[in-house]
Amino acid sequence: MPAIPTFPTLRHEIAGISVGDLARAFGTPTYVYDAAKILERVEDLRPFDVIRYAQKACSSLAILDLVRRQGVVVDAVSAGEIRRALAAGYKAGGQNSEIVYTADIFDREVLDLVIQHNIHVNCGSPDMIDQLGERAPGRNITLRINPGFGHGHSQKTNTGGEQSKHGIWHAQLDDCLRRADRHGLMISGIHMHIGSGTDLEHLAQVCGSLEKTVLAVGRSVTNISAGGGLPIPYNAGQTYVDLPEYFRLWDATRKRLEEKLGHKLTLEIEPGRYLVAESGYLVSEIRAIKQMGDNTFYLLDAGFNNLARPILYGAYHPMSIVPKDGAKERPTSDVVVGGPLCESGDIFTQEEGGFVCKRTLPVASIGEFLVLERAGAYGFVMSSNYNSKPLAAEVLIQNGKAELIRERQKFEDIIRGERIPSPR
Repeated sequence: MPAIPTFPTLRHEIAGISVGDLARAFGTPTYVYDAAKILERVEDLRPFDVIRYAQKACSSLAILDLVRRQGVVVDAVSAGEIRRALAAGYKAGGQNSEIVYTADIFDREVLDLVIQHNIHVNCGSPDMIDQLGERAPGRNITLRINPGFGHGHSQKTNTGGEQSKHGIWHAQLDDCLRRADRHGLMISGIHMHIGSGTDLEHLAQVCGSLEKTVLAVGRSVTNISAGGGLPIPYNAGQTYVDLPEYFRLWDATRKRLEEKLGHKLTLEIEPGRYLVAESGYLVSEIRAIKQMGDNTFYLLDAGFNNLARPILYGAYHPMSIVPKDGAKERPTSDVVVGGPLCESGDIFTQEEGGFVCKRTLPVASIGEFLVLERAGAYGFVMSSNYNSKPLAAEVLIQNGKAELIRERQKFEDIIRGERIPSPR
């Protein structure tokens, strides 16, 4: 299990490179990723037969290429993610399923891509079975089953139970088997994912539910997926999941099924956040410090257009100040940290429901940098052009070298494709 992390509030470097140097070279706001941390997390999951990266967590081509070179395959949830995987060097089709499409619908573009490239499909709705079967009968498919319960650090990240749109409702399994039979589709895999922040108690329930589902489907199943949701600690009160025990529960389930089915099963895990969250840092500059009654505000040049998790889920991110003077210690103050957007919700220190709270941080001055940490998952990928702000630059640090992997968006990029109609 990974060592329990520390959360310093003064920071001088990222992966051995000065934060000030990074900011001067690439500007702010900029996402910086530490490749070594991603590779470390990949190694944590080697006991599983297949590590399938949920690229929706961070889908930059350089990140996809990095994990691909480690033998990590990929999950795609849209036509764009299929195209990203192909652009990053993943191969479609064949027995190894380097790309799997997992979703609750086919839009028309996705269905065409799946047919064209012979991409394996993890069906999350009964209608998907018919839509695929009508155009590509005889293929193998996986079913994503909603077992009737879920778990997540927020209701918005809970992907199981009757309030979730995700997966095939467990009671509809027989209907799905009949649909597959009508089209000659072979159900070769069963997938369950109930949400982020999985604990071992909920995991045991998922294992039991998946075992029953596999036995109901029968001997055509050759692959089971543990889904994702592996948590990482964002603050000192959180810990990692017990990975050896996590694997033991899934491996025991796999072995029981192998004995009953009479053949080997491949055990997949589908991490997103776990692989990339800790690697990512959003480097910003403090542009204003203002007093509003009892509240001191540090206002940054980064906003929820860059990192949306706090406004969406009340998510907590560690923060650190980069002292211009290289100080190792500073007095602290309780502050509210916000961004530049014309939106009252543009606050990084808030709880779910929009309640503004304070964070104890070192006293800082205008022009110093503030780093939002553990921002590698659901950070850049959720960015927007709200207030006509450009998308941030992205930088990857690997073997002591910082390399630009995405240019900062220009204004011309933002308005590309827009048209003013001719006067009538």
